[in-house]
Amino acid sequence: MVIDKIKKLNETDSNSNEKNEKASEMLIGKWVKCDSCKEILYKEDVHKNYSVCPNCGKHFRLSARRRLEQIIDEGTFVETNKDLQTTDPLNFDGYLKKIELLQEKTKIDEAVKTGFGKINGEDVVIAIMDGNFLMGSMGCVVGEKITRAIEDAISKRLPFIMFCVSGGARMQEGIISLMQMAKTSAALAKLDDAGLLYISVLTDPTTGGVTASFAMLGDIILAEPDALIGFAGPRVIEQTIRQKLPEGFQRSEFLLEHGFIDKIVDRKDMKETLYQILKLHKGGKNNG
Repeated sequence: MVIDKIKKLNETDSNSNEKNEKASEMLIGKWVKCDSCKEILYKEDVHKNYSVCPNCGKHFRLSARRRLEQIIDEGTFVETNKDLQTTDPLNFDGYLKKIELLQEKTKIDEAVKTGFGKINGEDVVIAIMDGNFLMGSMGCVVGEKITRAIEDAISKRLPFIMFCVSGGARMQEGIISLMQMAKTSAALAKLDDAGLLYISVLTDPTTGGVTASFAMLGDIILAEPDALIGFAGPRVIEQTIRQKLPEGFQRSEFLLEHGFIDKIVDRKDMKETLYQILKLHKGGKNNG
């Protein structure tokens, strides 16, 4: 194991303060444990491997910033609707303070980033959710930014790509959060009427109201391997239908087998896969 090697380094070089300090520095914040295979991995190696475990293939969760770096051609992304500010429609105690602290900690404004960009030269409108911000929960600003991004795609007659990751509706915004399901779905209906392509990419986790609305409305629905995808948790479903559920029924592989998604794509292949789909449907989804 990596830790054993570092301990050995400390023992064999006990007289070398410089090497000991280097080994200690490596231990602090530069390693990550894979939840799947339990291997201790050097963070930089994981990042270079598209944030995928080189040992077992587990896909670690990604920030919107890193996702953009992997998907959108360098220097082509133009962010939109960055000025939208989160409000407190229900006067939920402590909500805005929590948002302020989270923005300061994460250096991001909300749970979704939207904009224009290119994928191997092909123009797209893209929206990428970020689980680092209240687990990608869907508040009114998230719904508004996604809706405006869809409207941008209609206006510019461009394909729309959505990377989904979410714990569902944002409880601090109650019914107003739930209304985003209807609003985004209505915008996607207009995109469909315009004959434009919508590609939805489901990542771990995609749950709740996001799954029940824009996540599952794609003309083409892709997913990363072993992503958790569902509406309610297994225990709630089992209590409702009073049946034992099959193993892994809310994972990408089960959903592919039962026709809920179109393809599972490894992260290293995602950009090329999206590019090939865009080429096939260039000019509108009916041209493929």
